[in-house]
Amino acid sequence: MKRSFLNKLGSVWRGLNGDAAYQRYLVHWRAHHAEQQAEPLSRKAFFAAETRRKWNGVKRCC
Repeated sequence: MKRSFLNKLGSVWRGLNGDAAYQRYLVHWRAHHAEQQAEPLSRKAFFAAETRRKWNGVKRCC
């Protein structure tokens, strides 16, 4: 029971800090782009690109 709670807590934490998104990106990259590029984006570059993607279309406040 204690282990299950810790696993769930870890899963929530990975979702909140973005680690799950980076892991999904790596799985996708290996499956679809490994032959096209030398290596996947670094963690830092991935999060910078995601931030630009999320905020690029925002034209107003509130």
